[in-house]
Order: sequence, then C-alpha cells, then structure tokens
Amino acid sequence: MSLPCLYSFRRCPYAMRARLGILFAGLEVELREIALKNKPAQLLAVSPKATVPVLVLAETKTSQGSVIEESKEILEWALAQQDPQGLLTRHLTRAKALIDKNDNEFKPWLDRYKYADRYPELTQLDYRQKGEVFLQLLESLLAKHHYLLGDNPSLADLGIMPFVRQFAHVDREVFYSLPYPKLHKWLKDWLEHPLFQLTMVKFQPWQEGDAPLIFPRPLI
Repeated sequence: MSLPCLYSFRRCPYAMRARLGILFAGLEVELREIALKNKPAQLLAVSPKATVPVLVLAETKTSQGSVIEESKEILEWALAQQDPQGLLTRHLTRAKALIDKNDNEFKPWLDRYKYADRYPELTQLDYRQKGEVFLQLLESLLAKHHYLLGDNPSLADLGIMPFVRQFAHVDREVFYSLPYPKLHKWLKDWLEHPLFQLTMVKFQPWQEGDAPLIFPRPLI
C-alpha cells in the first residue's frame, strides 16, 4: 500500500506543524524535502500555490489521491486517522481559535520582527513588542496549566509551538530575557521532546528518481 506523500521544508513552522501531526498520530508518510529556491515540478503540479506543507493522500480504489494544502488541515487529518494521546478530544474549539489567532494575528508580526529590514515602517523593537501581545496571552494560559489549554497537550500546543520557536530564534538572548518564565519552560520542554527532535532531522532535498524516504526515521 502506498503512503501519503508530504512535501515539506525543515525550517518552515507550518511544515513543522504538519510533521508534528504525523508523528503524534503515529503515521508514516513519504517525505519530500524541498529547496524553496528550486521547487520541483511535481509540487507545482499538485499545488500551484507552491508553499509547504502539502500532503498528497495515497490513491485508493475509491480515491484518486486528494491534496491537503493547509498545515492546520494536515494536522487535523493526521490525528483524525489515529490519536493515541487524545489530542483532538481536548478543548478542540478553543484550540482551533487559538491557532487561528496565532496564524492571523501573531504570524504577521513575527514575520516583520524576523525580517524587519523589509518592513521599515516600524523598528524591529516595535514589531517584537507587537508580537509579544500574543506571547503574553500564552504566558497567562501557561500560568494555569502545564500546557496551553490544560494539564495535557492539545492541538493548540502542536499548532503554535513552531511559531513561538521561530520568534525565539530571531534573538534567543532577548527572548529568554523577556518576562515570560512559563512560556520559556514550555518552549524548552517542547524543544527537548523526542518527537520534536524527530521533526527536525535533516534530509537532502528530494529529486525525481530518488528512492522513497519514509518519515519518521529513528534518531541515531
């Protein structure tokens, strides 16, 4: 039986979100790591928007292999197949709302903070402080529980963590000097999580003719 095919890029937070969903669901996919400056024709053929992640479902007798182009949908699809930790059963409506807030409100400020030279309308400090509004919300949530919405992880943690990581990595010294101790611990715990470490294993960009690369592969 053929596996779903996931087009991905290691450092993209949206693609991290999708890979985390695959891992927490305990699924396997054929992974095709892409180079953003040299996107393969196969990706463009199945998804003209040409942004990762893109999941091409395996063909079956009743399906020609549909395409899922949004990271949130890939995350939810994976956990709908199997969800051994019950992530979809916890605070699903609140989790989706928080992920939407991350994507629609926090991510634009994150992009401007990371690439401040491209957005000279404000300073990098201004962009960081605007992004911190969302971080303050997360800190307040984590003051109540170990995870964002409770004492166990939910869809929200998987969906948001890669973006907080990206924000932190713009300037780690600054990030860990900010007054968000609960958020710092939450992020560090996730960065040390074995499944996240599997998410970040490096692979060479895929080329046509390569042998299928099955994801995940165990850490060596």
